[in-house]
Amino acid sequence: MIIQFNTDKNIHGSEEFTAPYVAQIEGELSRYSHQITRVEVHLSDEDGNKNGVQAMRCMIEARVEGRQPIAVTNQTDTYDQAVSGALDKLTAALDTLFGRMRSH
Repeated sequence: MIIQFNTDKNIHGSEEFTAPYVAQIEGELSRYSHQITRVEVHLSDEDGNKNGVQAMRCMIEARVEGRQPIAVTNQTDTYDQAVSGALDKLTAALDTLFGRMRSH
């Protein structure tokens, strides 16, 4: 499973900044790692430096073998909450997808 982390121009996406998020994503999605080929994370600050409410947005797209990609988005006040919320939504979507696949 390859994880590609992208940030917008308002976020300095250094290795030190993205490493904890990549580790969190790897840990949460480890049970699906043999079925997911690639995960793309897009983290953005929607209002730049204005410090607005719910300005941090995280979109995660998982590419599952033999299926259409699954994309989820979460928008909140901090980067940590944005990534965690999007990851929660993605794991719920993957649980549903793989649960259906096992049922058939």
